[in-house]
Amino acid sequence: MEEKFEGNRAQRMRLDAAPMSWNKLWRKTGKHVVWIAIGLWTGFTFVGYFTPIHGLATSVMAFSVGPWALFWVLFYSFATWGNAGFMREQVCKYMCPYARFHGAMFDRDTLIVTYVKKRGDPRGKRSKKADPLALGLGDCIDCTLCVQVCPTGIDIRDGLQYECISCAACIDACDEVMDTMGYPRGLIRYSTEAAIAGDWSRRDILRRVLRPRVLVYATILAVAMVVFVTSLWVRTPFKVDVMRDRATLARLVKGGQIENIYRIHIMNATEQEQVFTLGVDGLPGLSLAEGSPVTVVVAPEQSTSVPVQLRLPYGGASAGSHGFDFIVSAPAAGSVREKSGFFVPQ
Repeated sequence: MEEKFEGNRAQRMRLDAAPMSWNKLWRKTGKHVVWIAIGLWTGFTFVGYFTPIHGLATSVMAFSVGPWALFWVLFYSFATWGNAGFMREQVCKYMCPYARFHGAMFDRDTLIVTYVKKRGDPRGKRSKKADPLALGLGDCIDCTLCVQVCPTGIDIRDGLQYECISCAACIDACDEVMDTMGYPRGLIRYSTEAAIAGDWSRRDILRRVLRPRVLVYATILAVAMVVFVTSLWVRTPFKVDVMRDRATLARLVKGGQIENIYRIHIMNATEQEQVFTLGVDGLPGLSLAEGSPVTVVVAPEQSTSVPVQLRLPYGGASAGSHGFDFIVSAPAAGSVREKSGFFVPQ
């Protein structure tokens, strides 16, 4: 968006140095308006992960957003605007954990963005027709384009640095310069320290791929992916919580039965309305009381709480607490068994 409003790097530098004018004012203002709009959309979608986004959108359109939802939307909007618009490369340098993880797993055979020093040095400017060997120069013409295009502002010619995010912008810039000068590409390229030191070919680099470190990391990653996919496959797209009525542990009701009262909270995480059926299992004679809901309808991405009375014939179990399972099921969502306890008084 900045480039759309203010142009490329050189044009932006000239605009920043120019005195205030209508052209500068509308370009700067327009850029920030668009940035803030992107930030608000980011904040809205992020909060939408934690609260039903359809309801959030409705409340936004009606200007009735709750205080906490509004706070977090504005918080993440401001963070997006500040990080991307002002802090920029400082986020990559001091906040992003990528470099720390990368450094922990790095060795001489790690594929990195690297400058071939023995080919590029000594650096120096020259005409396109000049012979670098006659001038005693390497292939690097010291144009500094690799530094100018780097989002974190490092000079890759000084070696690998923790600020490098491996975006390869310097590779693209250098290859274009090499094409212009008529030199071979690859002065800056993806390679390894060992390959650069030993003048390895691409085949030699590939032979080093199957080393213990790579095999261990690949195994760990494969196991993590299997666990993740399995958890998605077997997950139940709704959640059930059972809470006992704290006011009354148990009571005798008409017909010589013992009654316990519960509240069942059902959270439907699917995008379709679900009809849940309630049942109990694990304690002989235990059943839902007449009048208790046997089915519960829950709207998409919503939750519902219902009171449930369970009854057991008097003398059907000894005094004390007896474990059993609530069974909540839906045809399209599977079933969940939630443990609870039925209290029988002395």
